[in-house]
Amino acid sequence: MSVDSGPKHGTAQGAAPLEGVRVADFSRVLAGPYASMMLADFGADVIKVESPAGDDTRAWIPPVDKHGVGTYFSSVNRNKRSVVCDLRTEEGLVRARDLALQADVVIENFRPGVMQKFGLDYETLHAERPELVYCSITGFGSASGAHLPGYDLLVQAVGGLMSVTGSMDSEPSKVGVALVDVITGQNAVVGILAALRHRDATGRGQRIDVNLLSSLLAGLVNQASSTLATGEAPQRMGNAHPSIAPYETLRTQDGPLAVAVGTDRQFAGLVRVLGVPKLAEDPRFRTNTDRVAHRGELKPLLEEQLVRRPAAEWAGDLSAEGVPAGKVNSIVEALQLAEELGLDPAVEMNDGAGPRTSHQVANPIQLSETPASYRRLPPLLGEHNDAAFAALTTTSNGK
Repeated sequence: MSVDSGPKHGTAQGAAPLEGVRVADFSRVLAGPYASMMLADFGADVIKVESPAGDDTRAWIPPVDKHGVGTYFSSVNRNKRSVVCDLRTEEGLVRARDLALQADVVIENFRPGVMQKFGLDYETLHAERPELVYCSITGFGSASGAHLPGYDLLVQAVGGLMSVTGSMDSEPSKVGVALVDVITGQNAVVGILAALRHRDATGRGQRIDVNLLSSLLAGLVNQASSTLATGEAPQRMGNAHPSIAPYETLRTQDGPLAVAVGTDRQFAGLVRVLGVPKLAEDPRFRTNTDRVAHRGELKPLLEEQLVRRPAAEWAGDLSAEGVPAGKVNSIVEALQLAEELGLDPAVEMNDGAGPRTSHQVANPIQLSETPASYRRLPPLLGEHNDAAFAALTTTSNGK
């Protein structure tokens, strides 16, 4: 496996930070696979344990890449080995148990009770391997919400995110990606790394529980904080901000411009570039508190100037003045921007043994001594059965 990605990717100065950590990953779809991929990028040996039908996202197509592989699956499954264990059979259960007991970390996102049915739950495995770190990911926890399905759309709805997403006169809207799954996966990574650090110090593993609803509520940050403080639910404001103005998209000659004015100095710079500097002295707009109170009067005054020129021109002039601003990009344009800024947003992974390649978004965490590496293409279903099972040392209960 090679990476055509330049010197910043996959060129570690020392041992990978998670080298020697083995992960038995029983998760499917997004939150769990995202977490295990993040661990794999930094050197963990992740064995993706799949049913004979494979991860659900293998069938979530289109779109597909040039090799016919679903891009959804590929986005969160690089650097892993895939094995098939049919948990409905004795042989499959034995193999799955052996994999779990020889791992440092187990990740699963079945509904509460499923892993217990198979004897793969934390209590059963911990009794034999006290140093095991075990991460369970659920939609709504393991208590009275255990029966609820953990789909990102559902959590965005019942968790309040949709209530603050969209314009005032639109219906509640979901975010354009499964953001709650991503946040939950990141929380799982933090929990796993903290538990591994504790194990290094004490020799003891532990159970980590993360759920989508709690992850979303924590991710609502200021919106949740204001609700707790005031008892009032925030309302949808489109692209505007409840506490800052102007902090939204504004109409220009050819499309919307995002303007993120966070200080009075930046506001003075904004109206100076727009050719209406006296607005900074207007009693309605002198301070942020004033501007929030009079946002309805401020927006048309700004757009009256902005519609005279294209968004990209305004963005360049405002950025030069120190005012945060940018046109609303497509994802194609966003990737191009990151490339222009030297952020190396993508890597092209190549299989040295064949024609397969995979174009991937790069890991966003940059370590100076042990950067992320890109070693394995997203695996074919059961691609590593022979090698992985041959390496297993059969446990006493599995003989």
